[in-house]
Amino acid sequence: MNRTPVTVRKAEPSDVTSLRELWSGILRKGGLDEQLADVAQVVATADARDDLCVAVAEVDGELAGAVYLEATTFTPLNLEPAVLAVSPHVFPHFRRKGVGSALMEAACRFAEQRGIAHVQTAAAAEARDANRFMARLSFAPQAMLRAASTTALRARLPQARPVRQAAPSASHRQRIDRVLAARRIRRERVPG
Repeated sequence: MNRTPVTVRKAEPSDVTSLRELWSGILRKGGLDEQLADVAQVVATADARDDLCVAVAEVDGELAGAVYLEATTFTPLNLEPAVLAVSPHVFPHFRRKGVGSALMEAACRFAEQRGIAHVQTAAAAEARDANRFMARLSFAPQAMLRAASTTALRARLPQARPVRQAAPSASHRQRIDRVLAARRIRRERVPG
């Protein structure tokens, strides 16, 4: 298959509008100005830090896709180093042209430059093509990430019972009852 030449580079402030459009489905819900400000902050932060990168792929000078890369650990509890490739997205009219592969190649280079042996990524559960693409690249499922609003979660949790201060346990009360009963029986048997 003949592929279109794809160029990958670090994102620049001039890419913010295209990145907002590309990632619009995963950005926080809000106005256009808020989303543009969020993406501008992400690009600026990635530019200032060595452990972050926003890589953009271009085809014939036009932004075709992007991925956010972070050198981190597998999880906050598993401290083995890993590169997290967040939201590798490709504009629909550039799909099946090697853009996704170029972005994941950038993730590999980013990991190798830092001596990191693993790359992690995630795709939305309903993104069938993206999940198939990741599976073809040898990404295996590791976890199911779920999210809920705090309000929805609170509504589904059992209602909290009021906490009593140092209340005696049931077994402690039973022991006291037995001791008192034994004393009562002894008093009744003692001739007076």
